[in-house]
Amino acid sequence: MKSFIQTLKNIYKIEELRSRIFFTLFIILIYRLGSKVVLPGVDPAELEDFAQRSSQGVLGLLDMFSGGAFSNASIFALGIMPYISASIIIQLLTIAVPYFQRMQKEGESGRRKMNQITRYLTVLVLVLQAPAYLTQIPDQAKLMSPAMFLFSSVVILTAGTIFVMWLGERITDKGIGNGISLIIMIGIIARLPFALFSELTERLNGQGGLVAFLVEIVFLFLVFVVSILLVQGTRRIPVQYAKRIVGNKQYGGVRQYIPLKVNAAGVMPIIFAQAIMFLPLSFARYGTGGEAMSKFIATFSRYTSVWYNVVFALLIIIFTYFYTAIIMNPTQMAEDMKKNGGFIPGVKPGKKTSEFIDTVMSRITLPGSMFLALIAIMPAFAGLLGIQQNFAQFFGGTSLLILVGVVLDTLQQIESHLLMRHYDGLMKSGRVKGRAGGYASSI
Repeated sequence: MKSFIQTLKNIYKIEELRSRIFFTLFIILIYRLGSKVVLPGVDPAELEDFAQRSSQGVLGLLDMFSGGAFSNASIFALGIMPYISASIIIQLLTIAVPYFQRMQKEGESGRRKMNQITRYLTVLVLVLQAPAYLTQIPDQAKLMSPAMFLFSSVVILTAGTIFVMWLGERITDKGIGNGISLIIMIGIIARLPFALFSELTERLNGQGGLVAFLVEIVFLFLVFVVSILLVQGTRRIPVQYAKRIVGNKQYGGVRQYIPLKVNAAGVMPIIFAQAIMFLPLSFARYGTGGEAMSKFIATFSRYTSVWYNVVFALLIIIFTYFYTAIIMNPTQMAEDMKKNGGFIPGVKPGKKTSEFIDTVMSRITLPGSMFLALIAIMPAFAGLLGIQQNFAQFFGGTSLLILVGVVLDTLQQIESHLLMRHYDGLMKSGRVKGRAGGYASSI
């Protein structure tokens, strides 16, 4: 406790770090206040049924990411997810389109161009997504003509998301941590007190009582610890273990390492897969299309259904391989190793080294992707055990992994400021490890 208080004092002594933290808190306050502002032309008193529906099924996930703004019909209802979707599309284009590949290699100027294109694409996604969201709001809650309500609300929702993007960029530039990641995390944390209170009330009034609730808390803590290990991953793999993976027994006694991780893709495969799983909700607004389509939509709108979780897990495994291939280039790694005079004992430089790294990467990605998929579908198991959805979502999936990753990211940046000023870090046993390269990075 004494060391913790001393760390807080050290943080306060550093003027730049103190200013960044207060600025970040101020921006977060603006975001939370904005999430309570209801769209013009909407009667808040008529939103009770809409809020109830928005807390169930897959819609509950969207509401959690927005910190309740989705169910409140807020000006920030769509949150930052359209920007995330646009970013994913741009990343995919860098693989398939030579124009974006060249832009990616242009350094800082190329990055600015890609960010600008991402913003334009975000507006396009919003124009398509906002009308779909507005159809979910009950007609009795709308206080103006349908055409005027549709036009004004689409403009406001688009402006709201762009403003949230701007807030995130301000945090990144002048605050502490990655702004976009922090905004997502704050939205998730905002739902935690409500979820805890709701689950406690349910247990006290129903089966299990306080003992069952305490068991749930202990299990949640264990899942939290496992998620930390999953987000941190393995910083580097000993060459000896790598050669055992590919069946090469010719290795020396000196332990050397190659920069590969069991979970190199981080939380991105879950975000990719979750975006695909939201598609049935888009189909629903255009009508059922018959009994078969109705069953399809009903099945993939329930996060506890078997087919939803099977498809979700398979997509996570596929996207883990896909995203790992994007961020880890064996050929480039082999070339860099050769240029710097490095080599893997017993493996020829160049093509053979590239093939060796590719084989190791492919084989260690499978258990990592399966473990990631298991964590992602864990809320379904919690829901089947009778835990309310609002609380069940914190037992894994994107929510818990994002919370862990962003917290580690922010703590690592704070620790860097402390160490630069020759103060003790946050951890006595070693540095705070995050995601990319063993340390934290943005989502």
